[in-house]
Amino acid sequence: MHKTIMGLWLLLVGAGSAIAQEAPTGKSLASTLEVYAFPQAGQTAEQQSEDEAACYDWAVSNSGVDPFKLKTQSETAEAQAAQQTQAAQQATQGAGAKGAVRGAAAGAVIGEIADDDAGKGAAYGAAIGAVASRRAGRRASAEAQQQIQQQSASQQQASAEETGNFKKAFSACLEGKNYMVKY
Repeated sequence: MHKTIMGLWLLLVGAGSAIAQEAPTGKSLASTLEVYAFPQAGQTAEQQSEDEAACYDWAVSNSGVDPFKLKTQSETAEAQAAQQTQAAQQATQGAGAKGAVRGAAAGAVIGEIADDDAGKGAAYGAAIGAVASRRAGRRASAEAQQQIQQQSASQQQASAEETGNFKKAFSACLEGKNYMVKY
């Protein structure tokens, strides 16, 4: 009984590995780049893979763009933009309290001069200073976030243009190797 179970297990494991070897390995280099190439001269999958690798290298050297490095740079830039946004938001925290202190000091002086009531002047000054400081902080934060968004949009546009140039070069190479190409 034990030998029969062991034999069946080995048979199943062997069949599973044979199936795994015949399964497709995944996306081609071209399809990963969202460029679709169809062999027009009966090229094998292996030949197409070699042609795509050669065309990738050729396109990198001729366009000056490596899309995989470009993607990494883009992700890094997005992370930095997120950090800058968070830093801008944190910079405005406490602005109301700082403004209140400054306003209280100024209000105390004005209150003492105006009607000999420094406490009342300090209270008014603190309220006005807190509100003004919060508004200035929000305005500065909004401006910083807008600038970060503009920089991010500009970087994304430049990245898209560079990727487009790479795809043109990659496609031209594949077409030269007798593939029909769409992207």
